[in-house]
Amino acid sequence: MKNFSAYLKIVQGILFLAPSMLSCSRKQDERPNLLIVFPDQFRGEALGFLGHEPAITPRIDAFASESLVLTNAVSNYPLSSPFRAMLLTGKYPVANGVISNCTSQTGKFNVNLQENDTTWSDILKSEGYSLGYIGKWHLESPYEPFIDCSNNKGAVAWNEWTPPERRHGFSFWYAYNTYDQHNRPMYWNTTAARQGFKYVDQWGPEHEADMAIRFINNENGEYREKGKPWALVVSMNPPHMPYDRVPEKYIRMYDTVPDERMFSFPNIPPPDSTWGIYYRKHARNQYAQITGVDENFGRIVEALREAGADKNTIVIFTSDHGDCLGRHNEISKNNHWEESMVIPLIIRWPGHIKPSEDDLLLSVPDIYPSLLSLMGMKEKIPSGVQGEDYSEIFLTGKGSRPSSQLYIWMPYDDSSAGRRGVRTDSYTLMIDKSAAGDGKYFLYDNAKDSYQLKNIAADDPETLSLLKAELRKWLDNTNDKWEE
Repeated sequence: MKNFSAYLKIVQGILFLAPSMLSCSRKQDERPNLLIVFPDQFRGEALGFLGHEPAITPRIDAFASESLVLTNAVSNYPLSSPFRAMLLTGKYPVANGVISNCTSQTGKFNVNLQENDTTWSDILKSEGYSLGYIGKWHLESPYEPFIDCSNNKGAVAWNEWTPPERRHGFSFWYAYNTYDQHNRPMYWNTTAARQGFKYVDQWGPEHEADMAIRFINNENGEYREKGKPWALVVSMNPPHMPYDRVPEKYIRMYDTVPDERMFSFPNIPPPDSTWGIYYRKHARNQYAQITGVDENFGRIVEALREAGADKNTIVIFTSDHGDCLGRHNEISKNNHWEESMVIPLIIRWPGHIKPSEDDLLLSVPDIYPSLLSLMGMKEKIPSGVQGEDYSEIFLTGKGSRPSSQLYIWMPYDDSSAGRRGVRTDSYTLMIDKSAAGDGKYFLYDNAKDSYQLKNIAADDPETLSLLKAELRKWLDNTNDKWEE
């Protein structure tokens, strides 16, 4: 983070000499807009300004220099649907029912975003906000007869239409559930019936940025109600596989990155191994997708500025989880490794949130109450929300902080099974209930072993015991019946 810290001091001196003056110029009753942009499967370390990975992200880098950068935010259950349900409900999976990805297989166990859960979008709607959702939803389990599309051709169907009554306040709708043809995506618009989807011959993030810009500009009041504050979510699919579905111009940007830089991480398997070959085959294309997301995120942020809405809009850039891409011999996510759990979480609100970095151990459900509190609706937070309100830390850097974050994986047919763990500022513990004997404990000293190469569970029984006690607190507080 040294490079970012130096950069930040320069930018702060230029842009934030008198942040209070910005605050004073605002009307007391002016409510902020909200923009959340989150691509799928974007590692928290894959950002150029961090200086760790060879990612080319100039627009996110510039955005980060004006924002609060949370360097220790995690996806507690690093899988698409569980993240999205935690984000919207402020509850952990046992409480919100989304204990796995929403598919035709899990739908038999009612793995869906529940219609009776009160999401933050429901609250904003009730408070007079005009809401829009663009892109990947992935909170609806498909049912027969399945929609005729490529993601529904196999033994398990993934894509489905979401009826209006299950959209939780999002009155402008331009979305799908799961569809991975990035170069020719499909969407249902607000009024489309189940068979009324359309295909678009344009790269997904570019097209979704186009739609977001139209929503922001709102020509002729076509996309949202004029005169009302608004909230918009843009959920891009890349850098999700298939990694070769990306415009050539982004791929060419990585032609000059040498192999020794591209493949330098010690947790990448050897080049002649299955997962080593996989990583080397896909890494450049994945980075190309990241750069494409960066460019189109930048277009949306620039549209805000051009519309004069940037000063009164809270903008969040994050992701539903990361991706191992073969590191640790793991194909993607849904595991306890740093590459999967750590996500980007960057928040900008000019004149209110000072540009800085913070190592707050933020969990996904914390976003809901923190956001509503920032937006002046603290009293509207439902009692069933399990996340913590860290808005004061966002604004001042001061306040009570958590000592750990929960890690979760559970089978879709039994929420009391699977794996659990905790992550602190120094350690990660994962307990695999299905493993036998000592082989079920995985403990890593992330401060000394940042690539998590050595399992020290057998070597450090004291830390193991302390973290198991920390895990027990999490399980009790989230009503999780999992037992070691």
